[in-house]
Amino acid sequence: MAQEDELVFLPLGGVGEIGMNLALYGYGPKANRQWIMVDCGVTFPGPDLPGVDLVLPDIRFLAKERDRLKGIIITHAHEDHYGALNDLWPGLKVPVYASPFTAGMLEAKRDYERSRVEIPVTIFKQGDRIHVGPFEIEAIGVNHSIPEPMSLAIKTPLGTVVHTGDWKIDLEPSLGPLTDETRFRKLGDDGVLALICDSTNALRDGVSPSEREVSESLTKIIEASEGRVGITTFSSNVGRIRSIARAAEAAGREVLLLGSSMKRVTDVARDIGLMEGIKPFIAEDEFGYIPRDKVVVILTGSQGEPRAALAKIARDEMRNVAFTAGDTIIFSSRAIPGNEKAINDIKNGLIEQGIHIITDSEALVHVSGHPRRHELQQMYGWVRPKIVVPVHGEAAHLTAHAELAEQSGIGKVPRVRNGDVLKLAPGEPEVVDHAPFGRIFKDGNLIGDFEEMGIGERRKLAFVGHVAVSVLLDSRYDFMGDPEVEPFGLPQFDDEGEDMGDTLYDAILGAVESIPRARRKDLEMVREAVRRAVRSTANEIWGKKPVVTVFLTKV
Repeated sequence: MAQEDELVFLPLGGVGEIGMNLALYGYGPKANRQWIMVDCGVTFPGPDLPGVDLVLPDIRFLAKERDRLKGIIITHAHEDHYGALNDLWPGLKVPVYASPFTAGMLEAKRDYERSRVEIPVTIFKQGDRIHVGPFEIEAIGVNHSIPEPMSLAIKTPLGTVVHTGDWKIDLEPSLGPLTDETRFRKLGDDGVLALICDSTNALRDGVSPSEREVSESLTKIIEASEGRVGITTFSSNVGRIRSIARAAEAAGREVLLLGSSMKRVTDVARDIGLMEGIKPFIAEDEFGYIPRDKVVVILTGSQGEPRAALAKIARDEMRNVAFTAGDTIIFSSRAIPGNEKAINDIKNGLIEQGIHIITDSEALVHVSGHPRRHELQQMYGWVRPKIVVPVHGEAAHLTAHAELAEQSGIGKVPRVRNGDVLKLAPGEPEVVDHAPFGRIFKDGNLIGDFEEMGIGERRKLAFVGHVAVSVLLDSRYDFMGDPEVEPFGLPQFDDEGEDMGDTLYDAILGAVESIPRARRKDLEMVREAVRRAVRSTANEIWGKKPVVTVFLTKV
């Protein structure tokens, strides 16, 4: 170990926000650190980003460090941990390590998105150890709401870091593994420098219920239901799908899967043996021949996605499947912040049809995949770290987690946010530098920043519309024919019933005719006069200024 070697942690996403998790660990002297990346996730756009498909972490920091990035390790196949890999890997082209299920999901995603990018994945699973640059990395089994999640023990000459990824303690899961208490305790015995730990549920007291309890509750609800039962959940939650399938079988019901992502996930799970003991699901065209009290439908759309199966059911748009008054739909999920209105709209659509709704506020139909406060304290007790770094959460989650760690006797709990370079060793942990970070946007087939993708202009168009104007001037700088005006997204009439287009047309005539013919030679000045006249006239009538494009040609 050289005297100047340092071990640093640098999050470029997921710290100060929910989603888009991307962490870098660096080892070596400041000018020549070797790096590994842990996870490479996305977040999803809200209505403030019209047209954007995905939000990706900005990795421009790695442009200079690319030759020193030695590998990418994916902890599990949730979109907020691996969803950006297909789009960002081509600019990095380094080895990727992931579990069999994650590798299968990556391949299925590539096929579904018709991506030409083939990412070679080295299989890395619970108990395996790999050497990546100066790091020795061990995969430790944990429980979460998806198959084959892992924590990482990252060993360096300056100490061991435990990066938890997403985890919880469930002693009776529907699908393993159990969180490996024995291995975490052994790491603690050997000495852990830092615990980089999930904060998602740091505001919630106690211990999460078990998946077995959810399964038992679902079984009772299904048995008590007289009509059809639909259950919407996250498509990646294979354990929950297994729980529902078992509950349906116990109640003498067949199971139908609805939604392309649900089918993709279960196909991958079946390929690697995770659906053993579960009866085959029925085909969609069989639905109409099965009595109402003999079917359970597991469907996508728990977050209010407008094109998902549940939204189509709420709008009565599914070709082969419909629910009717007296049927039941269970939301076996929680609302991701920001999705509440979309979910409520779907619930109201279902209620209007006479369908009974059950959520986790009425019955135990969902349990989170993240640790509550007592589970966090159990992890501290097993690992006994010198440093705890709260990650995976917004400011409220991170602050609550930091306070809990300090109350639990952890000596050092540094405050870290995206872009902070945290020196873990040697010496005291401290933020020693800042790296560029941010968001880039996938929009159709293209990726770029806010300005490059024209998102600001598009947002403006969504609020104020657009007016296109075409003016032809002859050799004497008089109108050559009538100007053309095309308003898009503006009100059609003013408050006196006059056509908006006609009023804007008059404004264009007035703007040009008010300029002496000799001064019209300055075409740019004429163009700007027309633009201003259209904007001010629209504002006078409507109270808003549209975007105006003027095409001015002298013939």
